[in-house]
Amino acid sequence: MKITIITATFNSAGTVRDTFESVLRQTYSEIEYLVVDGASRDGTVDIIKEYEPRFKGRMRWVSERDSGIYDAMNKGLGMATGDVVGILNSDDFYTSDDVLETVATEMGKTGVDAVYGDVHFVNPDDLGKCVRYYSSKVFKPSLMRLGFIPAHPSFYCRRSAYEKFGGFDLNFKVAADFENILRLIYVGHIKTLYIEKDFVTMRIGGASTSGIKSHLSGMKDHLKALRKNGIYSNIFILSLRYFYKVYELIVSKKAYHRSIK
Repeated sequence: MKITIITATFNSAGTVRDTFESVLRQTYSEIEYLVVDGASRDGTVDIIKEYEPRFKGRMRWVSERDSGIYDAMNKGLGMATGDVVGILNSDDFYTSDDVLETVATEMGKTGVDAVYGDVHFVNPDDLGKCVRYYSSKVFKPSLMRLGFIPAHPSFYCRRSAYEKFGGFDLNFKVAADFENILRLIYVGHIKTLYIEKDFVTMRIGGASTSGIKSHLSGMKDHLKALRKNGIYSNIFILSLRYFYKVYELIVSKKAYHRSIK
């Protein structure tokens, strides 16, 4: 089973080495690593060129102007040849060296269309300190009406499902990942499996984790995505998700410490 990992970069020189190193450390070797760069001008392309030989033919990359991160992800989907596809953002890195091994084992054993797990967030100045633990354990499709999805950086899906149901809709500015997973799981009824494992370490302040304005835009995009797919919801229903986030922040450190024991 070949796994394709897609990383979209744009002026990511300050963080992308950690991303690349975590991919290189993976114990699972049957991978295809696609780096889709948006014409960076800060040295990111030089770093990509530096690391390319270390992947020994398993990395392919492109650098050209795009319409944002979701456009870059779509380009990656178009380039992918793996049986399974996952996305690793350029300011994130794998929490352990056996993430892809676990994905391949569970997908091969169960035959599901997609797997997902947990992620945790850290402060960029202290990568060892968990500030929030996002567990996908409680997820079920019915919760998507409230705006819940599995942690997207932990989502690994068969390429055939993307080919059937499509990639990221660029009409969504901040919630194209939500709309895509909604289309795959809620509308498409693909078979999924939760893996109780911390997949990815995410720096706070990324494209989907920064600011109140981002959350408000996200809520509007979530509502738009639900309506596009014929699912009733409203702003009040979506706001209930933030009560859970408060709970999540309270228990996040305990959950993180349990995950690394």
